[in-house]
Amino acid sequence: MNSLEANIRSNSTKGQLSAIRNEGKVPAIIYGGKDDNQKISISKKLLKVLIEKKNFLSNIITLNIDGKTQNVLPREVKYHILSDEPNHVDFLRVLPGVKIKIEVPVNFINHEKSPGLKRGGVLNIVRRKVELKCPSEKIPENLTIDLDGVDIGESFKISSIKLDSDVEPTIQGRDFVIATLAAPTVMKEPEKPAETEAAEGEEGAEGTEGTAAAAEGDKSAPDSAKTDKKEGDDKKPAEKKPSEEKK
Repeated sequence: MNSLEANIRSNSTKGQLSAIRNEGKVPAIIYGGKDDNQKISISKKLLKVLIEKKNFLSNIITLNIDGKTQNVLPREVKYHILSDEPNHVDFLRVLPGVKIKIEVPVNFINHEKSPGLKRGGVLNIVRRKVELKCPSEKIPENLTIDLDGVDIGESFKISSIKLDSDVEPTIQGRDFVIATLAAPTVMKEPEKPAETEAAEGEEGAEGTEGTAAAAEGDKSAPDSAKTDKKEGDDKKPAEKKPSEEKK
């Protein structure tokens, strides 16, 4: 569980809040339960480290407030409009037995063991997060879906994920889909055996030789016709012998 050092603050004017931020701290507030809201300040540097981690808004944090500990859940982080630096945080008190609504991320494992993905299938993720209603002390870190042995055409619904008895999705009345393993848009052609490729190469060569021979035959035909014509043309008509002069 992550933890942060916090200090109680009593200031709330714009000038006082700006002074806190100039000191490298971020104003924050703790609310929820029967206790009054509590104003605190925390280190901006340490806060940014936690924000950069995955699922910051769904992980419980222990605040050390002037020697006392309080488990809280980050509910909202406000950022500066220009610098994009965090400048305020809202924390919800974590009280045993009190149920809260929270979005929990979905985590997919064993991609390399899925025959569907190996054949070019596409994992179509419908919901990357699922909103749950659960006790604040039993918030799941994530919802895990195992892709081991999963083939094309299979789907994952909320009923396929095992949840504790006191943890339930906020969507009730239907078994909604979280992800599907769809067929690829373009199916991969199976590789041809080497023997088949060699046979096709030989057939192609024979076809080329046959085509070449036919081309030669076609080429020689006009030549022979031309030769015949020329021979016929060279023949002169038989000269008529002059009739013998009468003696």
